[in-house]
Amino acid sequence: MAKAKTQFVCQECGAVFPKWAGKCESCGAWNTLVEEAPSDDTPKGLGGKKGRRINFVGLEGAEKRPPRRTTGIEEFDRVLGGGMVAGSAILVGGEPGIGKSTILLQAAANLAKGGRVAYISGEEAVDQLRLRASRLGLEKAPVELAAATNVRDIVTTLDDDPPDVAIIDSIQTMYVDNLESAPGTVAQVRTSAQELIRLSKRRGFPVLLVGHVTKEGQIAGPRVLEHMVDTVLYFEGDRSHQFRILRAVKNRFGATDEIGVFEMSDAGLAEVSNPSALFLSDRDRSVSGSAVFAGMEGTRPMLLEVQALVSPSTLGTPRRAVVGWDSARLSMIMAVIETRCGLAIGANDVYLNVAGGLRVTEPAADLAVAAALMSSLSGVPVADGCVFFGEIGLSGGVRAVSHAEGRLKEAAKLGFKRAVVPKNRGKAKIGAKGIKTDELDHLFEMVRMFESET
Repeated sequence: MAKAKTQFVCQECGAVFPKWAGKCESCGAWNTLVEEAPSDDTPKGLGGKKGRRINFVGLEGAEKRPPRRTTGIEEFDRVLGGGMVAGSAILVGGEPGIGKSTILLQAAANLAKGGRVAYISGEEAVDQLRLRASRLGLEKAPVELAAATNVRDIVTTLDDDPPDVAIIDSIQTMYVDNLESAPGTVAQVRTSAQELIRLSKRRGFPVLLVGHVTKEGQIAGPRVLEHMVDTVLYFEGDRSHQFRILRAVKNRFGATDEIGVFEMSDAGLAEVSNPSALFLSDRDRSVSGSAVFAGMEGTRPMLLEVQALVSPSTLGTPRRAVVGWDSARLSMIMAVIETRCGLAIGANDVYLNVAGGLRVTEPAADLAVAAALMSSLSGVPVADGCVFFGEIGLSGGVRAVSHAEGRLKEAAKLGFKRAVVPKNRGKAKIGAKGIKTDELDHLFEMVRMFESET
């Protein structure tokens, strides 16, 4: 009797190998190859059989497009681009316990007021879902609950009586019964998602899929999963902080740089309408090493506190600890400060933190980081009521950044009186009512500004 053929599939990237190995040669992950039996009905090509002819239509179309379906949670709808588009597939990922199921249950309760919502859980029993709803005060919401993992049963049920919105929690627990691999494997996740997305687009209702993440923070399963859906949302934030950031990394129907800010409380996730005031609420203005950065998250200006601590090192190799920012960019800013400004900073231990648990990615934070480092090194606090934004080049020059007017208006609204900004090389003068701007052409000018305050 011939031995059944098997193959080894990487659970991180989906690469297929004829034999097991400890390390995947495709993505470099360790201990991710799992033995799977290849499907017997694998397509062998089209052969000589002809398919059906497809029909082409124009871009404009005759039918009126249905409006976006809003969840009633403004921060959630902002990240989606104004609400959920009919027939769209939305993938929500995040670390365990970050609040994915909580925010979706809150959204389901709001959506159920104006339509039929089906919430299907593969991780929790119905009684557990009811217990969470009771804790959140949502037990009266007309959400239809079910605990199921068989995709064939789920598709049959939703196809016979389509809901207005379907929520699947989570896609890694779903399985297709004609595949021999276990739930959560590459083949199961890919096939389950494909069947649910196909049903969603055929019936015209949005489907929200909850996705687990790996220890690197990426959606678990095949990378193709993120390509199949229309929108990918990530929940960010440290579970030790009360703030949660919902960020769009892919959105076919909206901007990909929008964020929603939430605060975890006993009653679930509450929206934060003015995150700038919340992130700066505990700031101590009399301590050196603290600078306020006027940043942009999508179309929203946001003020954050950047904290730095420069202390003498007792080690042969000084420590560099960074939370909420790019460590490589910190090394670059320190090199520019030491080489272009003549400040000896490289032999010290340097600790940098973005207060509140938010992660900053835009280069406009360079000037605020440099100000925090210089303040900690000199022991001189940053002037009260001052904000910073600007990109620093390797030459020490301060470069202009986008949305300067919006950053200044947000700072003025919160009572800041002074802003240190890049030199304006354009014709139009930037500024906002009630705030004075100090324009810098080179980083060395900020050193002299600190020296004048001592």
